Amino acid sequence: MKDRFYAYIEQLQDTITAKLEEVDGKATFKEDIWVRPEGGGGRTRVIENGAVFEKGGVNISGVHGELPDSMKAYFKVEDANFFACGLSLVLHPKNPMVPTVHANWRYFELYGKNGEIVDQWFGGGQDLTPYYLFDEDAKHFHEICKSACDKHNPTFYSTYKKRCDEYFWNTHRNEARGIGGLFFDYCKATETTSIPDWYNFVTEVGNSFLNSYVPIVIKRKDLEYSKEQRDWQEIRRGRYVEFNLVHDKGTLFGLKTNGRIESILMSLPPHVQWVYDHQPEEGSEEERLLNILSAPKEWV
Repeated sequence: MKDRFYAYIEQLQDTITAKLEEVDGKATFKEDIWVRPEGGGGRTRVIENGAVFEKGGVNISGVHGELPDSMKAYFKVEDANFFACGLSLVLHPKNPMVPTVHANWRYFELYGKNGEIVDQWFGGGQDLTPYYLFDEDAKHFHEICKSACDKHNPTFYSTYKKRCDEYFWNTHRNEARGIGGLFFDYCKATETTSIPDWYNFVTEVGNSFLNSYVPIVIKRKDLEYSKEQRDWQEIRRGRYVEFNLVHDKGTLFGLKTNGRIESILMSLPPHVQWVYDHQPEEGSEEERLLNILSAPKEWV
């Protein structure tokens, strides 16, 4: 399964980066092949200063070795080796009318003393972070998420949408990072769902990504915007940074397993503002966004 899924994310990375280069029309992805001293490595691809994408990364990795002490405590095991692979992407568009997007699809194996698999699971999801909210875009994103889920289980969308709303929540701000999407983790074999079944579901979601996001980008990328709207985008990007560095499990896992710091922090936007006690104007689109982010919303 680990070979099968790694081959899948290699292909998916190629598909996604080729389409994003086409949409941008100016910048291309810079590729960086790296090796992890403790075992494994990855293929980082970063796009910067494009016509559409100010900064973005579409990265794959497959790492293995002895589980670090911090993770042994987390998984409640004494001596164990692990394998983890996945694709992670974050795209920060230049135009504040185009939302930031994040997605991740991953697979994990935990081994016993004799090298046997003692646990294995899939995880992942995708979420949208708008700076100016177009309701039709939020509905489109969630409709694609729901369609992918419904092909496998009619309960998946409502379950993983709720988990996404709960996970991407800045508790110290008491607000959502964005308008959500899907979040699933520890998808293990059960009596009704096998590991190959989970593979089929996760790849279904991964394959739906471009259709969930690219139409939004094309629709909004050429809209006019003011300096004040750009400032608002950068202030909201600050909340994105806060979540990734304070709450995000993937970021923390990478830091605790001696992950490659450039790949881990590629999710951070290039231009951000932290303005003291910034309050949007009453009745403005900025205030409307904050009101939406104060509680989860059903989009489909």
